[in-house]
Amino acid sequence: MIHFLNLIRWKNLLMIALVQILIKYALLLPFNESQGVTTTLSTFAFIILVIATLCIAAGGYIINDIYDIDTDKVNKPSKVIINKHISEKDGYTYFMLLNVIGVGLGFYLSYLINYSSLFVVFFISSALLYIYSTALKQMFLIGNIVVSIVVALSILVVGIFELIPSMLSINNVANIPFLEIIRDYAIFAFLINLVREVVKDIEDINGDHKVGMQTMPIVLGRDRANKVAFVLSLIPLFAVVYYIITSLFTQQLLVGYFLVFVVAPLIYITIKIFSAEQQSHYKHISLMLKLVMLTGMLSMSLYPFILN
Repeated sequence: MIHFLNLIRWKNLLMIALVQILIKYALLLPFNESQGVTTTLSTFAFIILVIATLCIAAGGYIINDIYDIDTDKVNKPSKVIINKHISEKDGYTYFMLLNVIGVGLGFYLSYLINYSSLFVVFFISSALLYIYSTALKQMFLIGNIVVSIVVALSILVVGIFELIPSMLSINNVANIPFLEIIRDYAIFAFLINLVREVVKDIEDINGDHKVGMQTMPIVLGRDRANKVAFVLSLIPLFAVVYYIITSLFTQQLLVGYFLVFVVAPLIYITIKIFSAEQQSHYKHISLMLKLVMLTGMLSMSLYPFILN
């Protein structure tokens, strides 16, 4: 069981679930009365949304590991699971089963709220993760962008299912500012994950080169890719600072939180990327980016204290 849990990256799945729960119960529900926010999903429907998202994400991790067997033997031999603890055949079975459940639940959820067209979000996410692992991951920057879009979608999907149906049916303009907040968090997740994907490619350059991938550090070389990663790391830093100045400047609690738990770590990360040389440096940077992603998302828990 532990090998299966590691294969589906259970810690990452918990983080996805936590973010979606924060969006509903910290960012949306507390403002049903005070701000006129109208949500669509019942508790049961929301649980379906979370499970569907986690199943598709778990399937994506599995198919990624199946196609990364040769690179992982070089980059992280101690963490190889496919063909070591779980057979490739079983891996494909788990991948198919999780995607059928995830997409199936997505279809049921869309039918449940009478907006069957929204089902396409789950189908696109599932398809993108498969295409990423089988083809796009090997391509210059495209794979990094695609997987970052899927990460952003795991956040946007809550706003899509919770807010858009009520906006379409009763024209509730009160939902728009909260949909924009969710969009901003999704953009933040996209930018942080894009930097992390490039950093991981630099970290994994030896194994990726062995199997003939065309990732950024292989095409440009490690030094040039490192400079690109540095420039990319400045984008979320400047974006967060701009967001603080334009949107949060009157909310001292949020400003203080973002400065300490998001801006300061991002400055630290940019400095570390600029001077990174060894594989261990990139591994540390990758971990720090994941932590910044978490602290950034946890800021949603402060909204009930500052908007009510």
